[in-house]
Amino acid sequence: MKILVTGGAGYIGTHTCLALLRQGMEVVVVDNLSNSHPVALKRVEALAGKEIPFYEGDVCDDTLLDRIFTEHAIDCVIHFAGLKAVGESVVKPLAYYENNLISTLHLLSAMARHDVKRIIFSSSATVYRSDSPMPVDESAPLGCLNPYGWTKLMCEQILRDAAKADSKLSVVLLRYFNPIGADASGDIGEDPDGIPNNLVPYVAQTALGIHPHVNVFGDDYNTPDGTGVRDYIHVTDLADGHVAAIAYAEKHTGCEAFNLGTGIGYSVLDIISTFEKANRIKVPYVIGPRRPGDADAVYSNPEKARKLLKWEAKKTLTDMCRDSWNWQQKNPRGYRTGEE
Repeated sequence: MKILVTGGAGYIGTHTCLALLRQGMEVVVVDNLSNSHPVALKRVEALAGKEIPFYEGDVCDDTLLDRIFTEHAIDCVIHFAGLKAVGESVVKPLAYYENNLISTLHLLSAMARHDVKRIIFSSSATVYRSDSPMPVDESAPLGCLNPYGWTKLMCEQILRDAAKADSKLSVVLLRYFNPIGADASGDIGEDPDGIPNNLVPYVAQTALGIHPHVNVFGDDYNTPDGTGVRDYIHVTDLADGHVAAIAYAEKHTGCEAFNLGTGIGYSVLDIISTFEKANRIKVPYVIGPRRPGDADAVYSNPEKARKLLKWEAKKTLTDMCRDSWNWQQKNPRGYRTGEE
């Protein structure tokens, strides 16, 4: 089976490519490298012992998409490509709507032209309303707090409508919670551009001495220790969820959504404490004011994925923290480590 992975040079993309290759599938990647590095794919190739045909370019480029689908007999598409920073989406909403929605439309049109009938979409827990009861399941009310979330929800609707219009189309929507960690090799991992937006890369960089301390935004939430609670999932477990989604798409048509999370909520202080214990290193932190829009707690009910995808997360929070630190130590400047 041959899989086209859009945005395959990114954090989740590289780990998913590695999981697919280890399962004996062939992978083709298209990525414009706007938020990724070509070294990442070279490392995936080295880990898997297989070559990955790579096309540098934009998913909105119809000529490029036609070339890819003509040169390769694609069986399924995994669509990661898109802008993904929540904060930036508030400042640059039009860029997010243009990039994330239009790229999905171009991709679906190219799939239709080349008779490709399976797509796995990289969605997010941000599609759920912030007042949803916890743990949140796939039937919870949908609604977003930021343009990034809305682009994911709008893409979901586009894909649902496409599946209604084409009875042979199989769409799987994977709603991620908070992916962290790295491959156990430490050769691929999360490589944020500039100051990390996400907690764990910031914790790891602080442990390395890049930042003086971690800023903890609020300790007065309605949670056991007062800090925000989230559902963190190891990125390799998340990658395995895509392998399971492909198997599901082979046997089903229509559109189905699945949560990919552990079902366990951990607080910011839980993360810092576990990181310290797992890696025997201190991580200084400072309590500050809340950020606007942050919910008390968000964690998943992953039961539907367990039942229908035959998938569940296996890695512990200790595994996640240990693998994050292993990657950060080996690659203090991310994929640019070793460059002059």
